[in-house]
Amino acid sequence: MCFGFSVYFGLDNTKEENIELLKSAYKLGFTRIFSSLHIPEANYEVLKTEVKDFFKLAKEYNMDIISDISPNTFKFLELENMDLKGLKELGVKTIRIDFGYTVEEISTMSKNDFDIGIQLNASTVTKEFLEELDKLNPDYKNIDALHNFYPRVNTGISEECMIQKNNLLKDCKIKISAFVQSNNRKRSPMKDGLPTLEDHRGIEVKVAANHLFAIGNDGVFIGDSLPSMKELEELSSLNKDAVELRIKLKTGEQTCIELLKNIYSSRTDSARDAIRANESRLLLNEKKIKADNTTDKKYGDITIDNSGYFRYMGELQIVLSNLKEDERTNVVASILQEDLYLLKYIKDGKRFYFKI
Repeated sequence: MCFGFSVYFGLDNTKEENIELLKSAYKLGFTRIFSSLHIPEANYEVLKTEVKDFFKLAKEYNMDIISDISPNTFKFLELENMDLKGLKELGVKTIRIDFGYTVEEISTMSKNDFDIGIQLNASTVTKEFLEELDKLNPDYKNIDALHNFYPRVNTGISEECMIQKNNLLKDCKIKISAFVQSNNRKRSPMKDGLPTLEDHRGIEVKVAANHLFAIGNDGVFIGDSLPSMKELEELSSLNKDAVELRIKLKTGEQTCIELLKNIYSSRTDSARDAIRANESRLLLNEKKIKADNTTDKKYGDITIDNSGYFRYMGELQIVLSNLKEDERTNVVASILQEDLYLLKYIKDGKRFYFKI
């Protein structure tokens, strides 16, 4: 449930633009599409004619169409309320519960025979709701969660709120996604972007998505109407299971440069002064590391121990304190200032990699 985009029929884009977006995203490995079928500003006559053609092509691509639903949505689609079979035939694979359904109805829908997933609103779930749902023995393998996006400036949720909601959902082993905004074509009528976190309003797609993955989200959707090809490409290039850290090289030592190209996990016995990589010493393959740039170290520097440290040769660390020079340790790179905030999330086995 990694990467997704959004489509709003009868609003900003032409039918041709939506189809081209679908084709481009599919080629880049996007697997999910969020669609809303009850936007007040949408042209519903246009919407009706576009939905079925778009859904048909998405179904051919085996992409997961998510539709937020309410009893009114079924009426619009000319289906009986809770007619999951009818939704399945249209190509909808996941329904996001918007309003109008009880906990009992949500639990019942999760046990459907049509392989339709149920998506909760991650931004509004409460401990009490999840406890009540759990008592009804829902089919959790059919349930995931997606945070809201927030069209109005200053209404996006805080990081603290997101982490608190995510922890509740993770206790139920429910996977979670959230939205980032596009800076290409922002959705009407506000056109202020559709992020989940207020901190992400106006931020680049890749930067915002990397942050969402760092704090434990499993998937990211672009919320706005028409992301650029660059935004689609940059989002699809991210590793959702590891934090990307942009760096500036400070060494020409080739073995060190090669070590910087791997994905690492942080040790669970966290050191006071550094993030220590679990795997770096094991990747040397009998190569030797020569002393190079053994200067003082500051917060955000990346170091690799050279042959002077004997069995610690190859030890890769991200420095968390200002430290004196040591001829046994090479300063090989520095994390860019804009990415230093990500270091607080790299602990307890969290994976990370470097972007030169």
